Amino acid sequence: MTPELHDLEHLARGAGEILRASFGGRLRIDHKGVIDLVTEADHRSEAYLLGEIQRRFPGHKIVAEESGEIAGADGQVWYIDPLDGTINYAHGVPIFSVSIAFAEAGRMRLGVVYDPLRDECFSAQEGQGAWLNGQQLHVSEAQELDQGLLVTGFPYDIRTNPANNLENYARFALHSQGVRRLGSAALDLCYVAAGRFDGFWEIRLNAWDVAAGGLIAEQAGARVTNLAGETDYITPPQSVLAANPHIHPQMLELLNSKD
Repeated sequence: MTPELHDLEHLARGAGEILRASFGGRLRIDHKGVIDLVTEADHRSEAYLLGEIQRRFPGHKIVAEESGEIAGADGQVWYIDPLDGTINYAHGVPIFSVSIAFAEAGRMRLGVVYDPLRDECFSAQEGQGAWLNGQQLHVSEAQELDQGLLVTGFPYDIRTNPANNLENYARFALHSQGVRRLGSAALDLCYVAAGRFDGFWEIRLNAWDVAAGGLIAEQAGARVTNLAGETDYITPPQSVLAANPHIHPQMLELLNSKD
């Protein structure tokens, strides 16, 4: 059985309700690393998503942030992030999302990112477009990088790995109208799709971080690649660059310049 877009929207809203109900309350928080957290809300949301997918779409493969890879048919793969923006969530910062994507025969077919506090449901279907609560999305029309508002994030090993994106951040801060950091890569990509940001880049992400948001951005007219300009941003080691077609080549050039 193959899911439809409304199936992913239903799942994302269900998980979002779990997150909304617990937001701002006392939570058990565990550390996967020094600054890599997981909360009981992550686990509750993922348990709901896994249970529903396995019940309604048995035999499908699932790649999930907390549970890892759950065996199934390679031709039908789900990518789920039950809480993208865990650090924000744990600190009471109201910027986080649920991200769900479905791939079939090696192609990303469906993607949904849901922001439960704003009730914003971003969605896309391959070849059909992208929407926010039913309204068509399109990327911005900014022509020049120095007119653009950008967004990025940083890897969890920022303190110990010299390849920590800080040099790229400094470059773009000097060549744009500003660089923001929201703390949810899935929302970053959706905000590019909605024209709120003109470009987004980040390094060392995971497939569940970018699968849904990448499809949504692409279907809204963004060019989405890895930082080498290649179209595969899902296969490890993941990096992503998403921007409107005018800004993307300018960002790519700056990322790969020697200066």
